[in-house]
Amino acid sequence: MTQILDLLDNKYFRVIYNVVKVVVIFILASYILFIAIQKITNNSSIFGYRVFSVASGSMIPVYKINDVILVKDYNVNRLKVGDDIVYVGNRGGVEGLVVSHRIIKLDMKNGKVERLFTQGLNAEGSDPSIGPDQVLGKVVDVVPIITPINHVIKNIFGFFFLIFLPLVLIICFEIIETRLSLKLDKEEFIRRSKELKEKKFDEEVI
Repeated sequence: MTQILDLLDNKYFRVIYNVVKVVVIFILASYILFIAIQKITNNSSIFGYRVFSVASGSMIPVYKINDVILVKDYNVNRLKVGDDIVYVGNRGGVEGLVVSHRIIKLDMKNGKVERLFTQGLNAEGSDPSIGPDQVLGKVVDVVPIITPINHVIKNIFGFFFLIFLPLVLIICFEIIETRLSLKLDKEEFIRRSKELKEKKFDEEVI
């Protein structure tokens, strides 16, 4: 027990422990917020933006699996060849799936897009053509903070060593520290009660 108390009182350990605790809590809070936003909004647009997690390697090396991409609502008629978009597939093996691929061709009529043709950078063939109403938006960039967190959490070793194990240790140390604090408080209470009784006894004797 004394060794644990000494460890908890060590200033270097406290600094390292507090840093690890803040980092782990920040990671979990950020990821929970990300998941909550996706679930609550059902990937609907918020202030003109959506976030998606890349599920396949079809856009490697630009977007890797588990990258979190930021997608902006965009006027379909302003899209051009080379833009990366996110759309909802409705046929040809991608029915009901949310796909993030690059535009390789546009069919235009009177300045308006009628059909879009897309393909993954790492895919052999092009996707089935899509209509403007299937487009969810244009990919702006990879989200810088959530993406590394998503990679760590989606990796079994990263999750275990960088999230699960530190979290378990933090919980254990917090429990130990709380119990030690309660024990010390109890001992202090008993000591003070004893002193009061002795003082009262001395006063009565006098």
